[in-house]
Amino acid sequence: MRTISQRELRNDNAAVVRGVADGESYIITRHGVPVARLVPVGSHSDLRIDRPAKKRVKYADRKRVIGPTPSGEVLDDLRGDR
Repeated sequence: MRTISQRELRNDNAAVVRGVADGESYIITRHGVPVARLVPVGSHSDLRIDRPAKKRVKYADRKRVIGPTPSGEVLDDLRGDR
């Protein structure tokens, strides 16, 4: 188990999380005093997923909406009121 400071966790967050995903454990310290333990979630964890993450639809894959009036005409109309 590796010991890292709170600052190191903040600055190297992505690397630390990758390490945890690979099975590494960490002790987090603040001012040299251990305050937390960061360990991988085991297969027999009591954590549960209430709602799994969903993949978002890409905007490019959405159907294009075309209004009844071209946007250029709408803008010209709005600018005419000035």
